[in-house]
Amino acid sequence: MRGITVLAFDTGGTVLDWHGGLVAVLAECGARRGVECDWHGFANEYRRRSLKRMLGVVEPSYNIEEVHRGVLDELLGEAAIDAFSPEDRRTVAQRWHDLAAWPDFVPAVTRLRPRYVCVSFTILSLSLVIDVSRRNGITWDAVIPCEMLRVYKTRPEAYQLAAKFLGVPPSEILMVACHNFDLDAARGQGYRTAFVRRPDEWGPSGPPDRCPTRPPTSLSPGSPNSPSALMHDRPRRLNVDWQVVTRQS
Repeated sequence: MRGITVLAFDTGGTVLDWHGGLVAVLAECGARRGVECDWHGFANEYRRRSLKRMLGVVEPSYNIEEVHRGVLDELLGEAAIDAFSPEDRRTVAQRWHDLAAWPDFVPAVTRLRPRYVCVSFTILSLSLVIDVSRRNGITWDAVIPCEMLRVYKTRPEAYQLAAKFLGVPPSEILMVACHNFDLDAARGQGYRTAFVRRPDEWGPSGPPDRCPTRPPTSLSPGSPNSPSALMHDRPRRLNVDWQVVTRQS
């Protein structure tokens, strides 16, 4: 990619399989307490509400850790699930820190780091990104959590500040994400963008209604749809999760 020096990765869905991790821990706690539920749908609504409460906020008095705990309590109450103990609730909230990365990500970012500055640019908390990165063997050049910027994506200021702290013009940053709301906002601030397909992000039922994700929009000319595609010299299309939609060297 000509002119690209930094790859900025969304982390919650692009790097991490949050749905698989949350469904597993909810089912474990449910089985222990004799509770049956559509845990796939529960996990998706958990994620949707958490995103809704974080996107675009400025100078919040809370971070996503508090939102995760509050939304979990809210959803359990709405579902009349009172069998989950405080320890169960802590276990579910803690699972965000133990999520697995998608299997293709670590090999890709390991190959890319010698050529590009690779950063996590995320609404997730710093402590969460540290924990999942250590668990999955991910090495970042930097982590830029919105909680430290004090303004959250998709506010323009978040992208402006990230570029400022990285010391490069936005045109040298490739925003890599599986969410078009993030890519559209980044593109509006002069970033170049790459859409990553994560068809299993929301599990078998897909995203819930009113979810802030939608089908792919057009990509920036010349942007790859897979970090691993940057390792190749010629246009190509990969039929894998990190599918290349466009590629120019």
